[in-house]
Amino acid sequence: MKIIHVIASIDPKHGGLQAVAMRLAAAQAGLGLDVNIVSYGDAAIEAQVKEIGSSIPHFENIRWHLLPPPGRLETLFCFKGRRVLKDVLKDASFMHIHGVWEPFLLYASKLARAAGVSYCICPAGMLDHWSLDQRSWKKKIALMLCYRKMLNEAAFLHLLNVDEMAAVEPLNFQARNLIIPNGVFAEEFDPLPARGHFKQKIALAHGRRYILFLSRLHIKKGVDILASAFAAISDTYVDVDLVVAGPPGGAEGQFMHLVKKLNIRNRVFMVGAIYGEAKLEAMVDADCFCLPSRQEGFSMAITEALACGTPVVITDQCHFPEVGSADAGVIVAVDAADVAKGLASVLSNPAKARTMGENGRRLVLEKFTWPAIAHATLEGYRLSALDAAAS
Repeated sequence: MKIIHVIASIDPKHGGLQAVAMRLAAAQAGLGLDVNIVSYGDAAIEAQVKEIGSSIPHFENIRWHLLPPPGRLETLFCFKGRRVLKDVLKDASFMHIHGVWEPFLLYASKLARAAGVSYCICPAGMLDHWSLDQRSWKKKIALMLCYRKMLNEAAFLHLLNVDEMAAVEPLNFQARNLIIPNGVFAEEFDPLPARGHFKQKIALAHGRRYILFLSRLHIKKGVDILASAFAAISDTYVDVDLVVAGPPGGAEGQFMHLVKKLNIRNRVFMVGAIYGEAKLEAMVDADCFCLPSRQEGFSMAITEALACGTPVVITDQCHFPEVGSADAGVIVAVDAADVAKGLASVLSNPAKARTMGENGRRLVLEKFTWPAIAHATLEGYRLSALDAAAS
């Protein structure tokens, strides 16, 4: 069975969508399938992806089809991309599209239909209320002109949780909805790194604790909310610092302005994007992981923090209710005061926080693993083939 994964950019700096595509493809390759990824990315990005992939089981079995970074014309019309897609589509069984609002993905869906190859689309939260409200008029026009047809004619929409399904249903797409979450490879988290390495790397003083934020510095990730929440508890928890890790996303300027305004600059460590072992070291050393997002599909960062045994404080817009039901952390409203209360509840009781961490690790390793998720996608592909044969 030949599977094609299509994503507009495989650059890790863009966040969880890229991490998901890589790991799902690797998990499917581990089942003995012919798995291909078609995307844009230069030599430096390819080298970074392969370095990250060195710790991912079965990653070496993925077939890569990377195109040079697109200019304006290529971004709009995908001349090179379409040629590669046409070639890779030969003898393909199914296409898995990651994302929505990119011409490359639209062309991929058209080429798949022309070749008689079924496809699914993983919107990854791009069709929920918050996302659709961003540049809403452009998205309404895009849906009307061509993207609704792309979504309607998918074999199914690969949705990440029940909240995303509830958000998508009023849009009345004709494609079937199928919930398949994200996950982890247990092998990447066993054994975990020894504690203390990351604190040493950032020269954190002995005896100090830290809250970890790890994501793109984008407005939807709530870094501004986190700055205000941390400032609210900083005088109470004088031994706690804030570590902010992640690539630029447009909100870094506002965040640093707030940090200075709130007089917490000497308590905030900006460490940039971290991947692989360094990322796990940061999560293992953290006393709490916090992602106060305004919108998430199914956060890889939260899932990985849980797998590291780190308690989490997240918003209800992260759409991860299992954190609450498993007592693996605290779920709060998208509000700085609520986030501050959540952080305080974890930091004030280290014994309870350790239990939360243990609960989170057990939750992820039992219920959210890539091999099981890969099997679920294959069942979706199989059902789609049966539907196509019956129609």
